[in-house]
Amino acid sequence: MNILGWTIMVAMGANAATRLESNYDFVRVSNELGAGHPRTAKFSVVVVVITSFSIGVLLSLILIITRKQYPSAFTNSNDVKRVVYALTPLLAISIVVNNVQPVLSGVAIGAGWQALVAYVNIGCYYIFGIPLGLMMGYKLEMGVRGIWYGMLSGTMVQTLILFWMTHRTNWNKEASMAGIRIKRWGGEPEVKTTL
Repeated sequence: MNILGWTIMVAMGANAATRLESNYDFVRVSNELGAGHPRTAKFSVVVVVITSFSIGVLLSLILIITRKQYPSAFTNSNDVKRVVYALTPLLAISIVVNNVQPVLSGVAIGAGWQALVAYVNIGCYYIFGIPLGLMMGYKLEMGVRGIWYGMLSGTMVQTLILFWMTHRTNWNKEASMAGIRIKRWGGEPEVKTTL
């Protein structure tokens, strides 16, 4: 779990770069949409998703390759090392999915879909993932592996929904809507200039 937490920090950094900073200025996607640059916003999404996915795959491969060695950094117990060895493939999948999901969530929030993302989160985790994990873990007696499968399933469903939403987005329409929101709040959208 420590390793998963460390790798998620990479995705959270990418999430912050595509969404919000602590001073509430929209970054990358939201800035590009507000500036009326839909193609740049879309390109930013593609770059950050591919980068996060690639980093997740790289970290997962390192863990898979070193799965006999890295448990020694955390424990001296051979029983615990065997369990960690057996759970490493599941950890590797979790790393890849958890590197992409926060980035797509950040893109969706940066595009102004906060309410929709909240509903997707509630549905995927509380209605689907947690009940599935509890059923697999306790009812089907799969233990920690079952709970992990359930939670990972919720994250995968959320990632697929966010990917589908992002893929189907009309970025020109989103840029236009961002301009309307800027005017509503008293600002002026950046005027496009052609050279």
